[in-house]
Amino acid sequence: MRETTVGIGAGAQELTSELGTSDMVLNIGPQHPSTHGVLRLKLVLDGERIVAAEPVIGYMHRGAEKLFEARDYRQIIMLANRHDWLSAFANELGVALAVERMLGMEVPERAVWIRTMLAELNRVLNHLMFLGSYPLELGGITPVFHAFHSREELQHVLEEASGGRMHYMFNRVGGLKEDVPAGWLGRVRAAVSAVRSQLPVFEDLVLGNEIFRGRTAGVGVLSAEHVHAYGVSGPIARASGVDFDLRRDEPYLAYGELRDVLTVVTREEGDCLARFECLLEQTANSLDLADACLDRLAELPAGPVNLRLPKVLKAPEGETYAWTENPLGINGYYLVSRGDKTPYRLKLRSASYNNIQALTELLPGTLVADMVAILGSMFFVVGDIDK
Repeated sequence: MRETTVGIGAGAQELTSELGTSDMVLNIGPQHPSTHGVLRLKLVLDGERIVAAEPVIGYMHRGAEKLFEARDYRQIIMLANRHDWLSAFANELGVALAVERMLGMEVPERAVWIRTMLAELNRVLNHLMFLGSYPLELGGITPVFHAFHSREELQHVLEEASGGRMHYMFNRVGGLKEDVPAGWLGRVRAAVSAVRSQLPVFEDLVLGNEIFRGRTAGVGVLSAEHVHAYGVSGPIARASGVDFDLRRDEPYLAYGELRDVLTVVTREEGDCLARFECLLEQTANSLDLADACLDRLAELPAGPVNLRLPKVLKAPEGETYAWTENPLGINGYYLVSRGDKTPYRLKLRSASYNNIQALTELLPGTLVADMVAILGSMFFVVGDIDK
């Protein structure tokens, strides 16, 4: 069989094997605009049908895990919040929780509730990006304007509290950088209400669009077996009927007290449409969780939001593992300490790294025309793969 490689640059070549037929090897990326970052897909095609698919990663690799070993426990938070640039608060939170667990710290109650609320607002910001960009990838430009309008409502209040728009650096080992400004909780409530009022736009404009449904229903079906085999998590896994969410099943922060508000959104179909539906419903539930946190914060007396730390912070010798339900799925933090001010090892398990591997199962057998629909529905950030 002969394979013809089609690409741009020096990598384009013709590979010949013993049989006489010809398959095309098509490189999607690493600069292709349909990808969420610098990802390359190597596709083997038989006509318009994909025979095999291989995600080729590493184009953005920064060596973050190695850099963790040369930074102290305060500095690694800055590095860790950047791999998934849509979930910066959630990323830095996971590192803080791992170090606090190693140190046996109990964070002030007010900080716990503010962290929970900000984590859910960050989840909404993440999901709104994909709720807008996914229809855009399928040819619908209008939803992305609505998504960014809603994102700005939340960005304003998050920037007011933290000083940052994307990389908040608001978490600290032992709590938060500082308390929120006076009157801020009321402004957050107004922003949450404004975003909630915009969600029906996605119901009507996107889910009610017969072209969108035709491009996504029954396309890119991911089975529950493959979810388990590849370690897929988050909305993608739940869209395939895997009912697992750390916020409910192994509560951290204040989620144990929010069981009555938290809804784990699932679907059984496992297709592109189900993944989008899960994302939209989960966004609405995150807004409900943020409102519940605001109610609780209104009842709490004024108090500290952090703990006083020594000038040189050293974790005791040992190891621990912390994991969180990040917007894109499960993030894990395996921390090993030898009693120094820097981690001996900090291994990051990012959601997108596992989720994107499932493309090797999803893409074969589908048409090239459906590739972008499937790729976009995986809701990944390439920095989260190439950490």
